[in-house]
Amino acid sequence: MKKPLTSKDLYVADIPFEAEEEDLQKLFALCGKVRSIHMVTDEKSGLFKGCAFVHMTTAAEAKDAINTIDGVSLHKRIISVTEALPRKTVTPAAKSAAEKPQKSRRPPKRRQ
Repeated sequence: MKKPLTSKDLYVADIPFEAEEEDLQKLFALCGKVRSIHMVTDEKSGLFKGCAFVHMTTAAEAKDAINTIDGVSLHKRIISVTEALPRKTVTPAAKSAAEKPQKSRRPPKRRQ
């Protein structure tokens, strides 16, 4: 049995690269009030990665958006709409062997 949707946050994937925030705004407004849209971009290049996070006003509107918009064509590409998963907290990992400085295998030089 599926858990009822309690989140207002949605993850949208497979968005065409030519799509703009306004396109998503118009599409999701069919299901309720859109509080915010974050279109994910590459940190280095600044190019759009083809996915976004949409924050709806209520969980009911978010559920309606999943039921209505998931599988819809946007600019001739089928988009996917799911509940956004909570962000995981990342702890820094220990340095791998490749990152650690290598010790010299040569014996120490003798002083004369």
